[in-house]
Amino acid sequence: MDMRLNGKVAVVTGASRGVGLAIVRALTEEGMRVVAGARTVSPELDATGAITLPVDLSVPDGPAALIERALDEVGDIDVLVNNVGGGDGGEGQTGGFLGFEEEHWRQAWDLNFLSAVRATRAAMPSLLRRRGSVINISSNGARTPHAGPIPYTTAKAALTAFGKALAEEFGPQGVRVNTISPGPVRTSLWESEKGYGAALAASMGMELDQLIDQLPGWMGMSTGRLIEPWEVAALVTYLASPNAASIVGADHLIDGGAVKTV
Repeated sequence: MDMRLNGKVAVVTGASRGVGLAIVRALTEEGMRVVAGARTVSPELDATGAITLPVDLSVPDGPAALIERALDEVGDIDVLVNNVGGGDGGEGQTGGFLGFEEEHWRQAWDLNFLSAVRATRAAMPSLLRRRGSVINISSNGARTPHAGPIPYTTAKAALTAFGKALAEEFGPQGVRVNTISPGPVRTSLWESEKGYGAALAASMGMELDQLIDQLPGWMGMSTGRLIEPWEVAALVTYLASPNAASIVGADHLIDGGAVKTV
């Protein structure tokens, strides 16, 4: 299927690895001019041919600075992908509500929710001119907030609600806003020895590879496997395209059937 994205402009946040890197690769392969923002520009990101901009998206002026530089580099923006996220990995994330201090909450909400608010606010005038689209990468944890670190899952729930509200306000003005909510994706969050998966495995007295093998079953994933980053990227590509012109305000689960409710 021709996605009709050739020559259009996209900004992707949190682009250096994992899902963000897969999104950049997919959009550049469609012929888009991609501006990729990340705290650290990885060699893999450089190799995509995207315009790479180092930026700290967790600080208040970071997202707006990225958008401003993107506008200077490539002009108006057709697609904004709010992918950056984190704060759910490593030591100190498995102890429950009382284990999280004020700083944990601030970091999780700055990165997972307010970064999207700030980037979208900065990009919206351009998106309105281009009748573009916003795609927010949330999590199925937004629907099951007990299933992960509470600062992270509640920030993602706010991000999902934010997308719904934006779609209602800006859909009539030509800007489509949609959300993608993945389940466990095969990234460093689960596979790294310093990630959330390793911390969770240690808290359960098991090896990391054991946890990864058993995780799909524990989470009720009908597919029996983790999601691959390219699968999320493929959905982003479709939602960004004119082929999805009537998809507005949707929250697309891509979680192997883990969330069972309608």
